[in-house]
Amino acid sequence: METFINMVLLTLLAVITIGVVRLRNLFAVIILGGIYSFLMASVLIVLDAVDVAMTEASVGAGISTVLMLTVLYMTRVEEAKPVHSPMLPLFVAGVTGAVLVYGTWGLPAFGLADTPLNNHVGMTYMDLSIPDTGIPNVVTSVLASYRGFDTLGETTVVFTAGIGVLLLLRRGVSVARLRRKQQEEESKS
Repeated sequence: METFINMVLLTLLAVITIGVVRLRNLFAVIILGGIYSFLMASVLIVLDAVDVAMTEASVGAGISTVLMLTVLYMTRVEEAKPVHSPMLPLFVAGVTGAVLVYGTWGLPAFGLADTPLNNHVGMTYMDLSIPDTGIPNVVTSVLASYRGFDTLGETTVVFTAGIGVLLLLRRGVSVARLRRKQQEEESKS
């Protein structure tokens, strides 16, 4: 049953991805992006990563969708037609993909138990996280206890970025209102 659920979710993700690539209506793309984030959260729940799923649902589907809709309010509804050939972006994407594939050749095989991470650091966290912290989820104990300052730093960066985005959006909304007011005055005269 779990395999069936995974296949259905991955098929829906593939269909939505194709829809996002093919559509020109930016509102529809934003809505499909939110649906994609909820489906990814569902995949993460099936994989027993509930904490990551909650983050994906709140940030990916919630905050990002609201932010993109706000930006869309200040711009056009339709994507502009490209003025250049798509060959350059295709070439850049191909080169980037080739470099990433080349970089994976140096990694150990997937699932090997004798990798350096699994021999020392990973096993230490697995063995000591529950006795040290009393938290039954290893990921939560590592993020909250062992890497608490790192997580606090990341939270501070995200909070600061959020304030910056809000300031930019506030300025953008007032500029958009001013433009609309000027357009209305021009259309009246």
